[in-house]
Amino acid sequence: MDGRNLLKDFARPYIGHYVIAVFSLIGSNIFHVYIPKLIGEFTDELQRGLKHPGVIYQYAALLLAAGIGAGLLHGAGQYTILRLGRQFEFHMRQKLFAHFLRLSENYFSKHGVGSLLSHIINDLESIRNAMSFGMYQTTNAIFLMIFSLAMILASSIPVHLMIVGILPLLLIPASVVYFKPRIRAKSKQVQESLASMTKSVEEQLYGIRVIKAFAVEDVARGRFGETVDQVRNHQLRLVRSSSFFTALLPFVGHISLAVTLLYGGYLTAKGGMTLGDFVAFTLYLKIVVGPLERIGKIINTTHKSRTSLDRLQMVLSEVPDIQESKNAVPLKEKELGIEVRQLTFSYPDSKHQVLNNINLFLAPGKTLGIVGRTGSGKTTLAKLLLRIYDSPTDSIRIGGMDIREVELASLRGNIAYVPQDGFLFSATIRENIAFSDSNLTMEQVAEASQFAHIYDDGMEFLERFETTLGQRGQTLSGGQRQRMSLARGLIKNAPLLILDDSVSAVDSVTEKRMIENVRKSRTNRTTVIIAHRISAVQHADEIIVLDEGTIVQRGTHEQLLAAGGNYASLHAIQRGDI
Repeated sequence: MDGRNLLKDFARPYIGHYVIAVFSLIGSNIFHVYIPKLIGEFTDELQRGLKHPGVIYQYAALLLAAGIGAGLLHGAGQYTILRLGRQFEFHMRQKLFAHFLRLSENYFSKHGVGSLLSHIINDLESIRNAMSFGMYQTTNAIFLMIFSLAMILASSIPVHLMIVGILPLLLIPASVVYFKPRIRAKSKQVQESLASMTKSVEEQLYGIRVIKAFAVEDVARGRFGETVDQVRNHQLRLVRSSSFFTALLPFVGHISLAVTLLYGGYLTAKGGMTLGDFVAFTLYLKIVVGPLERIGKIINTTHKSRTSLDRLQMVLSEVPDIQESKNAVPLKEKELGIEVRQLTFSYPDSKHQVLNNINLFLAPGKTLGIVGRTGSGKTTLAKLLLRIYDSPTDSIRIGGMDIREVELASLRGNIAYVPQDGFLFSATIRENIAFSDSNLTMEQVAEASQFAHIYDDGMEFLERFETTLGQRGQTLSGGQRQRMSLARGLIKNAPLLILDDSVSAVDSVTEKRMIENVRKSRTNRTTVIIAHRISAVQHADEIIVLDEGTIVQRGTHEQLLAAGGNYASLHAIQRGDI
């Protein structure tokens, strides 16, 4: 899809504002091109000798009126165009962020946060500059040249002087044809290298603790330096081309003025034209040269924005991997059971089967425990239950419905998911815990935090639960982040709770208390607990053991211990019997 459609879609509702802006600039230019004519006439009056002193005041008043008219209309047109550019930037940032929220996890696994930030910051800024500066300068230049040439043709200036003065300016279109594709290609390279640099900055800063812990600041500086060098090299190539181009334009303009002064001065001295006409023509030519000199900046801006526009359109044309069915309906059951039928799954762009022929049934109100080695498919199963990735049709049913036929908002709204990493936002402790519903009371937040054993930690901060956390909760320990995430999951009070190894960073005593509180708060509510520790799942109504994506054992804690195998071996290792 052509990126210019984005501009058309935005401009359509504001067409009236753009018309007003263009007509304001047209009116300004009419006043502007009238000024050289007045100066030329006044010059002739001076040369003939003033018969009435009042003529001076008359021309002064006319020049003042023309200047005021040009200034007011120019300001109105410029303000309108610049304001619309800012409005586009505001509108597109919201649209782009909303689009990011619709995209699937698979997209974000392939594209770094830095490159996405580059779209929101660098690309939108370059497009906005083109819509404001570019459109304003282009409109102003076009009508200034048209009206100036019209005034020249309507005057008594000799045709041969017009030809001599304007002929050198034909070099400008030729130089535009030559430099245009080169500047555009180099602009694209600059934008892509800026995206790479932003991605590098984001990665290095997120990993600053690891960098400092391993004392590899020089390595990090080198990695970042490589991206900065790339940006510099591409920008220098662009600067060389654009600088030569922008320097060529005024050079051509000055050649035109020099030729006009020589030939026009000669004609005036010989009586071939009046001094006033010579002055007026020189001023008109200067007006024409001015916009032509700015063509370089306009082309640089528009080509940079065209590259950004294409990049932006490419992002907005991305279709989410997870598509809601046209006939999707909300979940109807208040208590949700889970049924998995012959589930086999591989991640996109991978032939490796992460899950193979998974079958299980969890009745509403029951608890399922899932254990297994790292990479056995435990978290993948949780993501499929949330439909972060699509499972085969009718392979997963929740509440008696195929999850592919359930509205996404309803499916995920009825599930509280607590992952291992426990991402926290740069907000207060209360806001992080009450993330699912901002209307939750402090009493509800306190109750959930007590169940998750994070209440006492929160009370130790100076501002208690109104304390603002650092980015991603980095000011907290891993155990504190997990407990706060658990409180966030519990307070949602969803029909289905999935704990994905979410107590791995706490000690065994705290874990035992937390799991006991989960059992109390989740009485007759469906719960899935994924864990490495046997102690976290031994109370479950059923436990399944995953190994290389296959269920190798299932049963209660006692049954699995009696059966021996993977579960019993893992239990013995964790108890220290081996």
